[in-house]
Amino acid sequence: MNKLIVVIGPTGAGKTAHAIELAKKHDCPIISADSRQIYYDLPIGTAAPTEEEQLQAKHYLVGFKALQENYNAGQFARDANLLLDQLFQLHNTVVVVGGSMMYIDAVCKGIDDIPTVDESIRESLKKEFQEKGLDPMLAQLRLLDPEYYDLVDRKNHKRVIHALEICYTSGKTYTSFRKQAKKER
Repeated sequence: MNKLIVVIGPTGAGKTAHAIELAKKHDCPIISADSRQIYYDLPIGTAAPTEEEQLQAKHYLVGFKALQENYNAGQFARDANLLLDQLFQLHNTVVVVGGSMMYIDAVCKGIDDIPTVDESIRESLKKEFQEKGLDPMLAQLRLLDPEYYDLVDRKNHKRVIHALEICYTSGKTYTSFRKQAKKER
């Protein structure tokens, strides 16, 4: 039977050292579930495992994206689960370590399948927000997805804009993609 050991906690709590101890004990690899450690441009400030630490136990999903590349929890879940399928062919146990609960939850519980946002729509909405502020964007959201409008923190422009990005990209409400159903893992 395969076992996934999950190590979570805040930056600087010693997660990496503990994960390495577990990996050595179980003779298994480590998957990083940290939303910042994926970027090779940010080794400092993210407590990314050092070269020495990576030699002590094989690490995956560390430093494999450029900072300019878009990457999200849905993509991470797909990458991590494909990797787990491969690793469980070779190991009975795998350690996942990180401080990004969304990434951990995406792997362990699943995540809603939200479409990738069209970059021109993202830029257009970003520009509109900068020029006109949040109120016109809230008005759009109220028209396009009244159900999410009633739920969203109306002072959090990032959430409002993201919902609009999804509405405009897909032609559907953001709410229609938010199933929040736990997936069998």
